[in-house]
Amino acid sequence: MIRIGTEVDLPAVVAIYNAAVPRRMATGDFEPVTVESRLGWFTAHTRDRHPLWVDERDGEVAGWLSLGRFYNRPAWDITAEVSVYVSPAHQRQGVAAALLENAIAEAPSLGLRVLVGIIFGHNEPSRALFERFGFEQWGFMPRVTDLDGVERDAVFVGRRVDGG
Repeated sequence: MIRIGTEVDLPAVVAIYNAAVPRRMATGDFEPVTVESRLGWFTAHTRDRHPLWVDERDGEVAGWLSLGRFYNRPAWDITAEVSVYVSPAHQRQGVAAALLENAIAEAPSLGLRVLVGIIFGHNEPSRALFERFGFEQWGFMPRVTDLDGVERDAVFVGRRVDGG
């Protein structure tokens, strides 16, 4: 069941995020984050503009997707950045796909016209997921990150959600 995340979900959201840290595939953080350090980030995700959804399965948070402000200027308010993370125990079970499908469907009612994602070039599963949902590569930045001494690319993907 996909629903808006609540503060009660924050420990699960953080645990899912932290599970991705050592894999160096989906986040640029090198150390786990704390619930306390993510509280401000969490509360910035408002139901009416930049929500955070969770996919709850069998009473636990299996994954989450957030829409964040893409650029801190008013002209960019039609665009949101998508972040999606899935618990290791629920990967390859359609959680990310369900969350992304929900975000695409809900985005226009939030006043959004464009969704973008920033994906490490070597994260083929995420790139394939976004491509499956109609996202196209809109930008490529070669070797702009350093993950444990390995320079990695960043791929910007995007799609319109307003039919325009």
